[in-house]
Amino acid sequence: MNGTLTLGENIADLGGSRWRATRYRKALADAGKAPDETIDGSTRDQRFFLNWATVWRRNYKPEDLRVRLRVDPHAPANFRAIGGPSNLVPFAGAFGCAQGDADGASRGRARSSSGEFTR
Repeated sequence: MNGTLTLGENIADLGGSRWRATRYRKALADAGKAPDETIDGSTRDQRFFLNWATVWRRNYKPEDLRVRLRVDPHAPANFRAIGGPSNLVPFAGAFGCAQGDADGASRGRARSSSGEFTR
């Protein structure tokens, strides 16, 4: 994948993920609901991120993927499913990512400007 080609869309995905997570948490708070309440074995936060990943389910034929990797400014769907969200502190909290985990979430690089996702 050409990181220079996909950088703009990757940043947009990260910003969108951060905005959605912030709005989601606000909606829960406004409704008096806890993000860690379990529903069918998953917390509300886990279900939020799993839903985002579901949107990006896609299989590529090898020849299609080769072309897309050279010319498409969007990362392949499987990277978009995890790329932005995995850099958010709420993702780390939802899935128990510890400091130093390879997924990047525990680094908390995309904290909310209000600090509402700080640990």
